[in-house]
Amino acid sequence: MEMKGKYLVTAILLVGTLSVGMCSNGWIRAHATYYGVNDSPASLGGACGYDNPYHAGFGAHTAALSGALFRNGESCGGCYQVRCDYWADPKWCLRGAAVTVTATNFCPSNNNGGWCNLPRHHFDMSMPAFFRIARRGNEGIVPVFYRRVGCKRRGGVRFTMRGQGNFNMVILSNVGGSGAVKAVAVRGSRGKTWVQMTRNWGANWQSSGDLRGQRLSFRVTLLDRKTMTFLNVVPSSWWFGQTFSGRGQFL
Repeated sequence: MEMKGKYLVTAILLVGTLSVGMCSNGWIRAHATYYGVNDSPASLGGACGYDNPYHAGFGAHTAALSGALFRNGESCGGCYQVRCDYWADPKWCLRGAAVTVTATNFCPSNNNGGWCNLPRHHFDMSMPAFFRIARRGNEGIVPVFYRRVGCKRRGGVRFTMRGQGNFNMVILSNVGGSGAVKAVAVRGSRGKTWVQMTRNWGANWQSSGDLRGQRLSFRVTLLDRKTMTFLNVVPSSWWFGQTFSGRGQFL
């Protein structure tokens, strides 16, 4: 078979990247579906612990990630730009269309060779996000490319207090920059040292001490190692269920 010019180059690139899923321009091959949620904001949350992605600052463009991407919650809050592979599926893909989604949920593996099984990279997207890149009438699966991108958020990082009694947790949302939180430390107004918190599940971080009745400061580190300190962002009068917004934001 003879190929010339750009067609030969394209063929070589496609063959060379099929096995690893990585394209020469930094995009990674994956697949996408959507789950049947269109109107209820609360139903767009999930395994990361965000009760309502609108309140968390994420809007309707969210996605559940397969295990290879979710990484036990490490990717919660991260942003991904996804575009449909028009050349692989011109019937259902919108040519040149792309959408940025926030990771808010986990797409579990199943015993039937499902698309979310390891080691597959898969996005189970909200309906509004999916139909930004695919034609309506498609109820199946489409091939996509994706890449990690920075999250653009309005307002400051949000801290929602959770737990009960002396069991204290905080969930971080509306985080800009890489969006995904790697580490959190807390300091109460009665203490002088930072105490490292542990990931309880998803985007929920747990403290080892009783923080009630104290002003709280947080030191947050993202996956890209950028760190910000939010001093006295939570007043001493805080209670479980309340959300407080910091003055700073990751860029």
